[in-house]
Amino acid sequence: MEPPAPDVVLKLGLLLPNLYLNLVSINYILGFVPNQIPTTHTMPMVTAATGLRRTLEDPNSFVVAPGVYDGLSARIALSVGFDALYMTGAGTAASVHGQADLGICTLNDMRANAEMLSNLSPTTPVIADADTGYGGPIMVARTTEQYSRSGVAAFHIEDQVQTKRCGHLGGKILVDTDTYVTRIRAAVQARQRIGSDIVVIARTDSLQTHGYEESVARLRAARDAGADVGFLEGITSKEMARQVVKELAPWPMLLNMVEHGATPSISAAEAKEMGFRIIIFPFAGLGPACAAMREAMEKLKADGIPGLSKELTPQMLFRVCGLDESIKVDAEAGGAAFEGGVDLK
Repeated sequence: MEPPAPDVVLKLGLLLPNLYLNLVSINYILGFVPNQIPTTHTMPMVTAATGLRRTLEDPNSFVVAPGVYDGLSARIALSVGFDALYMTGAGTAASVHGQADLGICTLNDMRANAEMLSNLSPTTPVIADADTGYGGPIMVARTTEQYSRSGVAAFHIEDQVQTKRCGHLGGKILVDTDTYVTRIRAAVQARQRIGSDIVVIARTDSLQTHGYEESVARLRAARDAGADVGFLEGITSKEMARQVVKELAPWPMLLNMVEHGATPSISAAEAKEMGFRIIIFPFAGLGPACAAMREAMEKLKADGIPGLSKELTPQMLFRVCGLDESIKVDAEAGGAAFEGGVDLK
């Protein structure tokens, strides 16, 4: 069998680009294309979801995930050495829309933010808020699929109504247990259909309105539906924190540590000792950023200049955001854009 003449392939390619690509692929497979085409063979990268799932299989593991809400907060968390991140829904609503956490964000809002955060460091697990799943079973399945394809390692779905609010606000309204379990089941089945390792976390907000026993019953039902991790929102005492871990063991449990919210202050070390497997700190970035920006703006308003410290240079901020890595990419490709450096002379 003779390969097609190069000029014939080229002419076909100009007329039918897809056919050209197919011919090239077939020729290469059959050995008709010269070996000048470089190839690389690397081991497939373990996804963040697979890595997190394997971590949770180790009963002695413990995951600490600070709350991040944009690229800068995520870069800072990564730069100080955190091995996991939590995409806060409240932070996403505040930073993307300038709105309170009242169910403002859509699936598209949350997925886009989660994808950006997940791809800053593809092997670092991002645990993402998925609110109520943004609709019925079909939308929950779509949420699961989109989060998985965006690189998210885990997400939590809750039992509030669609017009939800932050778990540390009063006045929450819940769906019934059957509706909640349907959401969880839809997420688990979607994960299985697409062959994803994304971790499904079942969150219940029922403690505030239905009490502890009902909350545990809902979590048990979610566990039976296939959820990988449990999440009791708004725990009100350290005794309750210990108790829920004990009652649902060995199922992994997540603790949501919102300082000055409904839950008393519990450190990462305390949470690990209690038996929790994951702890998230949603306001760890958002709260301090809000306070620092307000202080700077007030100083600018009063004095006509923010008066930033000498360490806060543009170069410093850009280096946090990957400047040196970008320069390296340019240089390794043969570029010369940064031969003179970026520091002011």
